[in-house]
Amino acid sequence: MIGDGKPSQTAMTAAAARAAHLIVDSEPLIFADPLAYPLLGAAAEDLVGYHRQHGAHPVLAGARAAVTTRSRYTEDRLAAAVRRGVVQYVILGAGLDSYAYRSPHGIRVFEVDHPDTQRWKRGLLAAAGIAVPDTVVFTPVDLETDALADRLAHHGFDDARPALVSWLGVTMYLTRDAIAETLAVVGGLAPGSEIVVDHMLPEHLRDTAGQSYVDLVAPVAAEHGEPWLTFLDPGEMAAMMRKCGLEPVEHVPQRDAVPAELWNRSDPLRASDLAVLSVGRKESNVTLTP
Repeated sequence: MIGDGKPSQTAMTAAAARAAHLIVDSEPLIFADPLAYPLLGAAAEDLVGYHRQHGAHPVLAGARAAVTTRSRYTEDRLAAAVRRGVVQYVILGAGLDSYAYRSPHGIRVFEVDHPDTQRWKRGLLAAAGIAVPDTVVFTPVDLETDALADRLAHHGFDDARPALVSWLGVTMYLTRDAIAETLAVVGGLAPGSEIVVDHMLPEHLRDTAGQSYVDLVAPVAAEHGEPWLTFLDPGEMAAMMRKCGLEPVEHVPQRDAVPAELWNRSDPLRASDLAVLSVGRKESNVTLTP
């Protein structure tokens, strides 16, 4: 939700892009989210309809490429973490993410978002007939007034056990200080914890497609009350992670976020230099950098 209490346009357009990927794009699929369409409820056909009618438009194709690659990479990394014994998954800014309702792993999923957004989502889940498993923990957090670590603990998060944290499609809307505050919370988790976070690249690192996407989408986001505030290069993100007690593991451009064969495509999806997925890990010997 945004400040005026309306549903987040960003959450809806991201879900629409995931839904449209199954309808508009050809094989091979990058990521399959069969719950994205029903979660959109009455808005589904209008939002997905844009992709049906204008699927080759660079903004719509770029959105589908962005959301599918970041979701595929994150859920692949989560599966690897589960194999290592991780049983807690925290989704920061969960929006209309559907992982918890189609998870094969049975791990605890803490969906962190604004209380209004969670009420909206729970209504959509009920309307779509999507059952909420016992493993889902809705964790309402207003970051303007609530301490994230306290709210997680209040809802049963075990800070003595490692977790994977995903933070996708959010950092560009925040200030650098706000990003650092959240990274510091993750840096305080148990050793072995990881965060996967995506961040928009600054202008000098974008390719033509990435710059075109920013030029077309950023003004619209601002008009909807969700302006883009922060762009970080991999070095800046790495430095921020280290200051927050995390060891940078890798920085993955869109092209490398999924298996290479998935880019052998006949549809309009193409990788661009728009954003990077960065992974930070809490190591037992990591200390905060002054």
